Amino acid sequence: MNEIIFIVEEAPEGGYTARALGASIFTEADYLKRLRSQVRDAVHCHFQEEQAPKIIRLHLVQEEVFAA
Repeated sequence: MNEIIFIVEEAPEGGYTARALGASIFTEADYLKRLRSQVRDAVHCHFQEEQAPKIIRLHLVQEEVFAA
């Protein structure tokens, strides 16, 4: 695997969540900077060194609700 993609969303209770596509990896943090570190650690824990992806991509999803 060359690359792994995480969907990053704002958590309802505050902070951010990150869920990997195609792998059972989930993590959360209060700030984006900390989330990046959490994601990196989670990927290193999930994969053996020779199988770990070279690229970690974060796809930030922002939901916006407004009146018509």
